[in-house]
Amino acid sequence: MRVVAAMSGGVDSAVAAARMLDAGHEVVGVHLALSQSAATLRESARGCCTIEDAGDARRVADVLGIPFYVWDMAARFKRDVVDDFRAEYAAGRTPNPCLRCNEKIKFAALLDKALALGFDAVATGHYAQVVEADDGHGGVRRELHRAVDAAKDQSYVLGVLDAEQLARSFFPLGDTTKPHIREEAAERGFFIAKKPDSHDICFIADGDTRGWLTRELGEAPGDIVDTSGEVVGHHAGAFAYTVGQRRGLGLSRPAADGEPRYVVEVRPETNQVVVGAADLLGVNAITGDHARWCGPAPEGVVHVGAQVRAHGEEYAATAWADGDRVEVRLEGRVRGVAPGQSVVLYEGTRVVGSATIAASRLERASVD
Repeated sequence: MRVVAAMSGGVDSAVAAARMLDAGHEVVGVHLALSQSAATLRESARGCCTIEDAGDARRVADVLGIPFYVWDMAARFKRDVVDDFRAEYAAGRTPNPCLRCNEKIKFAALLDKALALGFDAVATGHYAQVVEADDGHGGVRRELHRAVDAAKDQSYVLGVLDAEQLARSFFPLGDTTKPHIREEAAERGFFIAKKPDSHDICFIADGDTRGWLTRELGEAPGDIVDTSGEVVGHHAGAFAYTVGQRRGLGLSRPAADGEPRYVVEVRPETNQVVVGAADLLGVNAITGDHARWCGPAPEGVVHVGAQVRAHGEEYAATAWADGDRVEVRLEGRVRGVAPGQSVVLYEGTRVVGSATIAASRLERASVD
């Protein structure tokens, strides 16, 4: 099989490429140039896609003896990920750019280009597993499952993949823990075996999301109000706040009961941030749109696990699909669910699918 190995310059994608080669595939390494002004050096462990990263990926490809190319997808990345991120925050939502990058870039633009050039599949260094199962019709279907290493599991950010994309995707690291991957990299002679992981948002290298948004959207002073509408503080832009946030509110006076207050709503139409008690954050009903299924869409009401953050807890729930929309009912309350986040549904370790959270609420009639 002819496989494009997406090589970021990090240890995970390096070992993934090596394992695909060991499995007997014809492998070509590809580094995605996603920044229109790539920095020469990374800042500590933050960010990625620097010139240094491209050089690291090339050197690993040389060690493996495989062809290596850099594919420029900066314009597509800016449009589908960066601009989307900016627009979502401006609209009062909290997006996950990693899911959008997987959906629009790595398993759409990259995969489409690979297939157009005659390749059969794409391999990445994500921590997840693809498991083959009986499709019930005498054939085999490929399912997306959690990784063995729970601390590194990335199945949440892959929940946007559909069955056709899964059929042409490989995640060779899903059965191994990160410490063992580093050991394997060292044994293979990869000089990047101890290279720190990139984290946070790759296109915000300093990790200051609020500062980035302010530079992009400009300051827009407004009021922070409590649930009665009384002004309790001021902000420089409602876009810099997200539901569930407690720190950095800068309130002018404490609550009457002395309890901490949290962001419970962002109102971009009036440029207000609403704060309230922690109890107001608890929800047990989620409506999602832009549904994506990693196989057949569920029929009727199904029992699932629901996860609303990349490394968050999984909650018992029921869910049902209605076209592009999904309704999720949680067995208990979950705090800090923000519009724009994704809810990913699981059946055991299998990823059923995902949806973008459009709204959440507390349905008291269903609370014991």
